[in-house]
Amino acid sequence: MKIKALVALIGGTAALAACASTRDEPVAPAPPVGPGAVIGTVAADRDGDGVIDGYYTSDGIYHAFVAPPCPPPPPPPPPRRGERG
Repeated sequence: MKIKALVALIGGTAALAACASTRDEPVAPAPPVGPGAVIGTVAADRDGDGVIDGYYTSDGIYHAFVAPPCPPPPPPPPPRRGERG
């Protein structure tokens, strides 16, 4: 029984040694950040609705996103005239 365990141990070691590599592989660069992202910050969703409301800088200060006001809605269509009006 000990011989089977020793053979399994040697076989497992040989199999894992074949996968070992001493070569240093280059580290991939970080992916590009999306539009509007500020490098070195952490996004913050303060009200929990799933929309990012601002960000925290590395010194812990919260900065809220400030968006321009929404445009007014278009005017209602003029009343119809004619046969169907």
